[in-house]
Amino acid sequence: MYEGLHWHLLNMYEGSYRHLLDMYETVDKTSGGAIQPFSLSFVNVHSLLETFPPDEVVEKERTSVSINMRTILITGIGGLTPRSIATIIKENHPDYKLIGCDVEKKAMGFFMKTRDGRKLIDEYFVAPRCDDPSYFTWIEKFVEEKVIDYAFVQPESEIVEWGQYYEDHGKYPCPVFMGSKLLSESLRDKSIMAELLEGTDYVPKTIKVTQENPRFEDVEKEIGFPCWIRGTEGTGGLGSLRLDDISSYKSWLFINFRIPEFTVSEFLTGRHLANQMLYYNGEYVKGAALECVEYVMANTAPSHVTGNTHFGRFLNEDRINKFCDDCIKYLEKKLGVQAHGILSFDLKEDKDGNMKVTEVNIRHMAYTGVMAHVGFDLIEDTIRIHEDGNADNIMRDPYHHYEKPYIFLRDVDVEPIVLESEEIFDDPTHIRGGVWLRANMFSSPQLEVAA
Repeated sequence: MYEGLHWHLLNMYEGSYRHLLDMYETVDKTSGGAIQPFSLSFVNVHSLLETFPPDEVVEKERTSVSINMRTILITGIGGLTPRSIATIIKENHPDYKLIGCDVEKKAMGFFMKTRDGRKLIDEYFVAPRCDDPSYFTWIEKFVEEKVIDYAFVQPESEIVEWGQYYEDHGKYPCPVFMGSKLLSESLRDKSIMAELLEGTDYVPKTIKVTQENPRFEDVEKEIGFPCWIRGTEGTGGLGSLRLDDISSYKSWLFINFRIPEFTVSEFLTGRHLANQMLYYNGEYVKGAALECVEYVMANTAPSHVTGNTHFGRFLNEDRINKFCDDCIKYLEKKLGVQAHGILSFDLKEDKDGNMKVTEVNIRHMAYTGVMAHVGFDLIEDTIRIHEDGNADNIMRDPYHHYEKPYIFLRDVDVEPIVLESEEIFDDPTHIRGGVWLRANMFSSPQLEVAA
């Protein structure tokens, strides 16, 4: 009577692999589609049978389906990083269903398309803010109704809230690859991170100041001028500036009166370095480094640091990842937790080339998609961890070396471009017009004629 029911169920819940397996095992083809007793959290088979008559069920059998599809939630889809993640997933897994949410109804990711004309995300929803009391009620219902397999949670405030949810409930609303709340909260707040690393060689000399307690004397005597100021939280170089005297410090506090807390640290004159690292239950699995040379629309910010890299170099310098891993191991020991998830460092060198940590992000960075295109794909690694249930099949690559001295260029409203090296800038054939390598967020590298 119910011949073909298994195909109907596969179609109805095409986005949820774990439920598909339960259903597929429950409906026994050899017994003519007989239904065996079972229980699922989101599905009641008997109600499905009442909704869909047997003749409709049999017709569904003719539909071709893939049982490898997933439904993935990406939060904060209006941001650069979530959009970059969505783009790489679309490239690698075109049959996966992507659902995006954001607190902003005008979020760019809601409306973007890939280069081949497909929607970047298949469905989108405006969500409550993560500090709203209704947030997790909304998320729980959303995960259930949309049968979410796993999520990429990207806004750092949201990551901390999900960490609190885990502490309160012993589980996440759905599978997600992130670390403990304690480590996340300690790294998200730059002043807490500076206090944890105080007295070590990992950070520059730093103090915390507030609008109510600006500590003018301490800034002048303990740190000295020139120094660097920035907000304790936020992205995009929020509240950052080089300060040359006490007058400029007072003026900056007045201009940024809406920012309650800052860190003030010694001014570092060397390269701005960065990396992305993957940890699994305390094991440092892989990492890769780069240099942020110039920033997008740098002249629009007084500090010339906008947080988004315009020109970057991919680096094969093992000391960068070694320094960052040593720092994480120090924090693990001090906090009594294991690193788990994606961690991304921002570093500055001092005048002698010594690295200092300026920030540790508890998530993918905006250039994660560009890194994927040059052979370091933590997005796909995260998917593999979710779908395997472990990191056994992730290549151990703690000191990743790129095949070529790649650089990348990014800008506003254009796709990132990857070049094989920066030698092209001095190549006469490039200046007069020639052949060069182009790669972007939506395509594989290909040869094009430079105009």
